[in-house]
Amino acid sequence: MALQFIMGPPGSGKSHYLYEKVTKASLEHPETNYIVLVPEQFTMQTQKTLVEMHPGKGILNIDILSFERLAYRVFEETGGDNRKVLEDTGKSMVLQKMVQQHRKELAYLGSQMNKPGYLDEVKSLVSEFMQYDIREENLAEMKEKAKDQPLLEMKLKDVGILYQSFREFLKGHYMTGEEVMDVLLKQLPFSEKLKGAEFLFDGFTGFTPIQVNVLRELLVIADRISVTVTMDEREDAFSPGKPYQLFFMSKQMIRTLAGLTRDLEDPVYLKPSGQSRFAQAPALQFLEKNIFRYRKGVYAEEQQEIKIFTAPSPLEEMREAARRMSELVRTCGYRYGEIAVITGNLEEYARLAAQVFEEADIPYFIDEKHSVMMNPFVEYLRAAMEMAVQGFPYESVFRYLRCGMSEVTREQADKLENYVLALGIRGYKKWSEKWVRVYRGMEAEKIQELNEIREIFAEEVRELAQGFGSGKKTVEEYCRILYEFIQKSNVWQKLKRQERKFKESGDKAMEKEYNQIYGIVMDLLDKMVEILGEETVNRQEFRQLLESGLSQAKVALIPPSIDQVMVGDMERSRLKEIKALFFVGVNEGNIPKSTQTGGILSELDRDFFQEQGVELAPGPKELMNMQRFYLYLNMTKPGEKLILSYSDTNAKGEGISSAYLIGSIRSLYPKLEIEGGAGVRPHKNSINNYCYPESPEAGIDLFLEKLVQETEKEHEDILEQADETDAMFGELYSWYLRNPEYRSRVQKLVQSAFAGKPEDIISQSVAKALYGEVSPYSATRLERFAACAFAHFLQYGMKLTERVEYEFKPMDMGNVMHEALESFAEEVRKRGMKWTELTEQERNEIADRCLDNIVADYGNTVLKSSARNEYMIERTRRILRRTVWALQKQLEQGEFQPEGFEVTFGGGRIDRVDIMEDQNKVYVKVIDYKTGNTSFDLVYLYHGLQLQLMIYLDGALRVEQKKYPDKEIIPAGVFYYNIKDPMIQEKIDADVEAVSAGLMKELKMNGLVQADPELVYRMDSSLGSIPVAFNKDGSFRKNSSVADRTQFAVLGRYVRTKIEKIRSSILEGDAEVSPYELGKKNACTYCPYMTVCGFDRRLSGYEFRRLKNFSDEELWKAFDREAE
Repeated sequence: MALQFIMGPPGSGKSHYLYEKVTKASLEHPETNYIVLVPEQFTMQTQKTLVEMHPGKGILNIDILSFERLAYRVFEETGGDNRKVLEDTGKSMVLQKMVQQHRKELAYLGSQMNKPGYLDEVKSLVSEFMQYDIREENLAEMKEKAKDQPLLEMKLKDVGILYQSFREFLKGHYMTGEEVMDVLLKQLPFSEKLKGAEFLFDGFTGFTPIQVNVLRELLVIADRISVTVTMDEREDAFSPGKPYQLFFMSKQMIRTLAGLTRDLEDPVYLKPSGQSRFAQAPALQFLEKNIFRYRKGVYAEEQQEIKIFTAPSPLEEMREAARRMSELVRTCGYRYGEIAVITGNLEEYARLAAQVFEEADIPYFIDEKHSVMMNPFVEYLRAAMEMAVQGFPYESVFRYLRCGMSEVTREQADKLENYVLALGIRGYKKWSEKWVRVYRGMEAEKIQELNEIREIFAEEVRELAQGFGSGKKTVEEYCRILYEFIQKSNVWQKLKRQERKFKESGDKAMEKEYNQIYGIVMDLLDKMVEILGEETVNRQEFRQLLESGLSQAKVALIPPSIDQVMVGDMERSRLKEIKALFFVGVNEGNIPKSTQTGGILSELDRDFFQEQGVELAPGPKELMNMQRFYLYLNMTKPGEKLILSYSDTNAKGEGISSAYLIGSIRSLYPKLEIEGGAGVRPHKNSINNYCYPESPEAGIDLFLEKLVQETEKEHEDILEQADETDAMFGELYSWYLRNPEYRSRVQKLVQSAFAGKPEDIISQSVAKALYGEVSPYSATRLERFAACAFAHFLQYGMKLTERVEYEFKPMDMGNVMHEALESFAEEVRKRGMKWTELTEQERNEIADRCLDNIVADYGNTVLKSSARNEYMIERTRRILRRTVWALQKQLEQGEFQPEGFEVTFGGGRIDRVDIMEDQNKVYVKVIDYKTGNTSFDLVYLYHGLQLQLMIYLDGALRVEQKKYPDKEIIPAGVFYYNIKDPMIQEKIDADVEAVSAGLMKELKMNGLVQADPELVYRMDSSLGSIPVAFNKDGSFRKNSSVADRTQFAVLGRYVRTKIEKIRSSILEGDAEVSPYELGKKNACTYCPYMTVCGFDRRLSGYEFRRLKNFSDEELWKAFDREAE
């Protein structure tokens, strides 16, 4: 009947007044029912407060309910509705099903639905329509009105299809949480218990249209209704406010409710008194009166109630907040339960709070429901589903094996992984058959053990693989297969075991999660069968349904114990009476929070609805104003201290600025200084900036900082730099050494702080045992040692190899090209032909046949395993044809003939040796094929990094000497031929000759040629294939790469000396981490051992070995000097 408002600013005692009134009335009128309605998250706290306030410490005729609990209370009495309530999880699954059914009709939403999180957007819009009582016909009407806005019309058409099919699916069977209020409306008149009852609403900042309808109905049957409203006493409560005003939401609520009845009692205005929240905190009282107002005052005195501090990073900020909390508890006698933390970015700060509070031994409670997606059991199920649906690809099989729920252990999974990667195993068929193949570098006897592990896995997932074959099944059949799979895997026992471990270690949150998770998943499967059991779907659709269900499942919170710091969100979390509030992350972007939700309806779309008189949930503009009101409510919650803080950088280390709120507060309190967090990055030599640590964990951070300073000092002036902080650190260090829990950890920290580069030398006997003989012809090995001795030790001593993978890498392409060129030459020789005699048709036919033969034999058919590899074959074919064409062209220009391909000598193999006989002389030319962009460089040769060509030349000269013992063998040149597929720029109508000339220029060889003009022309009359050019007077141009016979001899002697030096260093046990650096190049760039060698220039002793660069003249002098 009657409606009364109880108004007052925060802290004036509205709730206290209401509760006192109700306890008193309940004693005077035991026959009347008193019902206190509060938001859902307040029910427990309010109940506790009322029981404590009641003289009899027990309440009989007072009920504390939320709207939803009121509905169920009424249904219990009146019978209500026999439809089941569909929660978020069920709603998501039904919507997913509707999307699958109607995907083709959804012109706008159809393509968007695969985006992660998009289904949630659809669901929240459907919930919003239900909450704001928008029916299908209203949507159809809006669609008609939006004819001139094609995008909105498309959206409304799609949403309309889903909304209608969703509601039809529910008809007669289910109701959503939003519809519960509808049913309550219909049942209220039949409730005897509520007739003549007194209702008290507390803690609400506004009501949705459907809740307003419930209030309208309650006004008819109830005796009286009281509502508390947060409102400054200086405001006119009944005037229509403006959206940008602080109390707009309160005024709106008053106007809406006042419009429901004529029987309006005089409101109660409460002013702050000696009993109010801020009685002992004038600065906080001033904040409540002035923040976010247009006419602001200034608080001129000094005050200790409001503090602001800043920190370099969110983690440091949280640590400083924790230090201050511990200080409050220790020095001011606070309890943890009287402290709260709020933030505008709970996602990031909740994680940090958990980490920091664990370290600091502060009990805490994070006020957010926890998604189950990261639980190992849920991950195991999702991986199993992905595996079954996608046909057992490598990624999902190992995602499944690494969840810790399979019978295959982590170590066994690692062994399997190497084999599966090397042989490209995918598909259940491959997993169910016995494995017999062995990959390069694998010990044959290991296949037996691998088969045993394979059988454990194949047996474990057999039913899953068979059940999730192609074809369609009902949701119930799929759920049954999944349930049997879970039973067979003994998941329940494994979860219980884990739960016991958490219990023993005292991790309550994880214990609770593991206790609930099995039930949550079983409930989800039951719900799927109940709601969608008869629906026929394919395996991919079933997986989507399961994923949408799991994504909505949440682990219930542990109710906070009496003494915990509450960590919550500045909008969602409702704080109880507290003494100190820490507001962290007061940065731009967190406050105000970004309200640009990427929802389906844009801000303009929402404006259109408003123009048509249809009320929807608040849009971005209203949300900004609401956020400010919640900010005001939260900042006026603490009774003694408000501490705000912000960080200079975000989680990625990017600089960010503080929020406008910091400026607003500082303008109210001119004497309020921003503090650098104490203990946050202190300045050296200044004890004032250090605060004594509040806990051993916090002390570790300070101790580390001191260690860092110590390692940066030069040893000779340690005494000069000793400062006052040393006494404190000495004390800390000795405390840790006395404490067995911290002793070994701190000793390790000290060791690592002063760690340097170890001596990397192995004894000669070990070197001999590891390496045996070192061949002087193994160019790659010798060059590896010259680049870095440790890399050589790992490769040739420890025999470390990279994991063999089932793919075609650039290195493999090099091998294929080498083999193809070798067999091409062999085929030409067999046919008794000369290279220069081949026609284009013959050349291509031989090249293609050689490549096809090699591809057929190559590495376990990897080349046919994917479209990319098929393309690689064709690319290799093109390059091979181009290469043999270029090599033929180069030979045609000169008198040299190929003498041998893959010529073996000593311990090496030369790709190609060409010779030219001239009476009693034989000229020898060595060519090495490279698939990279290798260029010959004498400086690299000097340092031992490019010995290959000279070693090969030496070998070739010996081989030829044996063949032609009576003739003089003379080196003509050494060359790299880079096998590549060049692109050249020519006009579109250029003739074939011009294109050929352009290609030949690109495919020119590089190396070193003997400085004999006649020999040069006989090698290549066009000079197109060799790095030589002449001046007009017949002399060599400066950029020609030439050396005379004497210089070739010097080079030969120098290389032999260099090889001997390298060999003796290897056998003396040199294994130092000493990568070279020459110009911009260094040994680490492409080194496969980079991740394991420990080379770190920040540690003392680790440096690149800088090699000297020479001018040509200096270089030849050095060769001369050092060649023996």
